[in-house]
Amino acid sequence: MSKLTAVFPGSFDPVTNGHIDVIRRASKLFDTLYVAVGDNINKKTLFTANERKLLIEEAVKDLENVKVEVFSGLTVSFAEEKGAKVIIKGVRSSEDYNYEYEMAETNSHISPDIETLFMPSRPEYFFVRSSTVKEMVKFKADVSDIVPENVNRALLAVSDG
Repeated sequence: MSKLTAVFPGSFDPVTNGHIDVIRRASKLFDTLYVAVGDNINKKTLFTANERKLLIEEAVKDLENVKVEVFSGLTVSFAEEKGAKVIIKGVRSSEDYNYEYEMAETNSHISPDIETLFMPSRPEYFFVRSSTVKEMVKFKADVSDIVPENVNRALLAVSDG
Protein backbone atom coordinates (compact mmCIF):
# COMPACT_ATOMS: atom_id res chain seq x y z
CA MET A 1 0.00 0.00 0.00
CA SER A 2 1.43 3.39 -0.96
CA LYS A 3 1.84 6.19 1.51
CA LEU A 4 -0.59 9.08 1.18
CA THR A 5 0.86 12.57 1.59
CA ALA A 6 -1.01 15.87 1.89
CA VAL A 7 -0.10 19.54 2.10
CA PHE A 8 -1.87 22.12 4.26
CA PRO A 9 -0.68 25.53 3.01
CA GLY A 10 -1.16 28.94 4.55
CA SER A 11 0.51 32.07 5.81
CA PHE A 12 -0.29 31.18 9.45
CA ASP A 13 0.47 34.72 10.68
CA PRO A 14 -0.17 33.77 13.40
CA VAL A 15 -1.26 30.15 13.58
CA THR A 16 -4.61 29.87 15.39
CA ASN A 17 -6.45 27.08 17.18
CA GLY A 18 -8.57 26.79 14.03
CA HIS A 19 -5.44 25.99 12.00
CA ILE A 20 -4.23 23.56 14.66
CA ASP A 21 -7.62 21.82 14.64
CA VAL A 22 -7.38 21.29 10.86
CA ILE A 23 -3.79 20.03 11.21
CA ARG A 24 -4.79 17.55 13.91
CA ARG A 25 -7.81 16.29 11.95
CA ALA A 26 -5.89 16.01 8.67
CA SER A 27 -2.96 14.24 10.36
CA LYS A 28 -5.33 11.36 11.15
CA LEU A 29 -6.18 10.93 7.47
CA PHE A 30 -2.72 10.94 5.90
CA ASP A 31 0.56 9.13 6.42
CA THR A 32 2.45 12.41 6.09
CA LEU A 33 1.07 15.94 6.35
CA TYR A 34 3.21 18.88 5.32
CA VAL A 35 2.20 22.19 6.84
CA ALA A 36 3.47 24.57 4.18
CA VAL A 37 4.23 28.03 5.56
CA GLY A 38 4.04 30.51 2.72
CA ASP A 39 6.88 32.99 2.48
CA ASN A 40 5.75 35.93 0.39
CA ILE A 41 8.29 38.73 0.70
CA ASN A 42 5.73 41.19 -0.66
CA LYS A 43 3.32 40.48 2.19
CA LYS A 44 3.70 42.34 5.50
CA THR A 45 3.68 39.77 8.30
CA LEU A 46 3.89 39.99 12.07
CA PHE A 47 6.26 37.00 12.26
CA THR A 48 8.91 35.88 9.78
CA ALA A 49 8.27 32.67 7.87
CA ASN A 50 10.82 30.86 10.02
CA GLU A 51 9.24 32.17 13.24
CA ARG A 52 5.83 30.97 12.02
CA LYS A 53 7.34 27.57 11.18
CA LEU A 54 8.81 27.25 14.69
CA LEU A 55 5.54 28.31 16.35
CA ILE A 56 3.61 25.65 14.42
CA GLU A 57 6.24 22.98 15.11
CA GLU A 58 5.99 23.63 18.84
CA ALA A 59 2.17 23.57 18.78
CA VAL A 60 2.03 20.19 16.99
CA LYS A 61 5.19 18.56 18.34
CA ASP A 62 3.15 15.54 19.47
CA LEU A 63 2.11 14.73 15.88
CA GLU A 64 4.89 12.56 14.47
CA ASN A 65 3.56 12.48 10.90
CA VAL A 66 3.40 16.29 10.59
CA LYS A 67 6.29 18.15 9.00
CA VAL A 68 6.41 21.95 8.85
CA GLU A 69 8.30 23.63 6.02
CA VAL A 70 8.61 27.12 4.59
CA PHE A 71 7.92 27.48 0.88
CA SER A 72 7.51 30.18 -1.73
CA GLY A 73 5.89 29.94 -5.12
CA LEU A 74 2.94 27.82 -6.15
CA THR A 75 1.35 25.44 -3.66
CA VAL A 76 0.93 22.78 -6.35
CA SER A 77 4.64 22.95 -7.10
CA PHE A 78 5.41 22.39 -3.42
CA ALA A 79 2.88 19.52 -3.33
CA GLU A 80 4.46 17.90 -6.41
CA GLU A 81 7.93 18.27 -4.87
CA LYS A 82 6.73 16.44 -1.74
CA GLY A 83 4.87 13.73 -3.66
CA ALA A 84 1.55 14.89 -2.21
CA LYS A 85 -1.70 13.92 -3.89
CA VAL A 86 -3.91 16.18 -1.76
CA ILE A 87 -3.99 19.86 -0.78
CA ILE A 88 -5.98 20.52 2.40
CA LYS A 89 -7.94 23.77 2.64
CA GLY A 90 -9.76 24.84 5.79
CA VAL A 91 -12.99 26.74 5.12
CA ARG A 92 -15.10 28.75 7.55
CA SER A 93 -17.77 30.19 5.31
CA SER A 94 -19.28 30.21 1.85
CA GLU A 95 -16.95 33.10 0.97
CA ASP A 96 -13.94 30.98 1.96
CA TYR A 97 -15.32 28.06 -0.04
CA ASN A 98 -15.92 30.15 -3.17
CA TYR A 99 -12.39 31.55 -3.07
CA GLU A 100 -10.80 28.18 -2.31
CA TYR A 101 -12.89 26.42 -4.98
CA GLU A 102 -11.51 28.79 -7.63
CA MET A 103 -7.98 28.15 -6.35
CA ALA A 104 -8.63 24.39 -6.42
CA GLU A 105 -9.72 24.58 -10.04
CA THR A 106 -6.62 26.61 -10.92
CA ASN A 107 -4.41 24.08 -9.12
CA SER A 108 -6.18 21.21 -10.90
CA HIS A 109 -5.50 22.90 -14.24
CA ILE A 110 -1.80 23.14 -13.37
CA SER A 111 -1.51 19.68 -11.81
CA PRO A 112 -4.50 17.42 -12.58
CA ASP A 113 -3.23 14.60 -10.33
CA ILE A 114 -3.50 16.68 -7.16
CA GLU A 115 -6.89 16.88 -5.43
CA THR A 116 -8.12 19.54 -3.01
CA LEU A 117 -9.86 18.47 0.18
CA PHE A 118 -11.99 21.08 1.94
CA MET A 119 -12.17 20.72 5.73
CA PRO A 120 -14.92 22.77 7.33
CA SER A 121 -14.10 24.74 10.44
CA ARG A 122 -15.45 23.53 13.72
CA PRO A 123 -18.17 25.93 14.99
CA GLU A 124 -15.99 27.17 17.87
CA TYR A 125 -13.37 28.39 15.38
CA PHE A 126 -15.75 29.83 12.81
CA PHE A 127 -14.89 33.45 13.66
CA VAL A 128 -11.14 32.94 14.15
CA ARG A 129 -8.95 34.56 11.52
CA SER A 130 -5.27 35.44 11.80
CA SER A 131 -6.06 39.03 10.81
CA THR A 132 -8.64 39.25 13.61
CA VAL A 133 -6.13 37.86 16.12
CA LYS A 134 -3.59 40.51 15.09
CA GLU A 135 -6.16 43.27 15.46
CA MET A 136 -7.26 41.98 18.86
CA VAL A 137 -3.63 41.87 20.06
CA LYS A 138 -3.02 45.39 18.76
CA PHE A 139 -5.78 46.63 21.06
CA LYS A 140 -4.62 44.47 24.00
CA ALA A 141 -7.55 42.00 23.86
CA ASP A 142 -7.01 38.52 25.31
CA VAL A 143 -6.55 35.91 22.56
CA SER A 144 -5.36 33.06 24.79
CA ASP A 145 -8.46 30.98 24.02
CA ILE A 146 -8.08 31.15 20.23
CA VAL A 147 -4.33 30.59 19.72
CA PRO A 148 -1.95 27.94 21.07
CA GLU A 149 -0.22 28.85 24.35
CA ASN A 150 3.20 29.29 22.71
CA VAL A 151 1.68 31.61 20.08
CA ASN A 152 -0.04 33.65 22.78
CA ARG A 153 3.34 34.14 24.50
CA ALA A 154 4.93 35.21 21.20
CA LEU A 155 2.07 37.63 20.51
CA LEU A 156 2.38 39.15 23.98
CA ALA A 157 6.12 39.57 23.43
CA VAL A 158 5.71 41.40 20.11
CA SER A 159 2.83 43.54 21.38
CA ASP A 160 4.96 44.70 24.32
CA GLY A 161 7.87 45.48 22.03
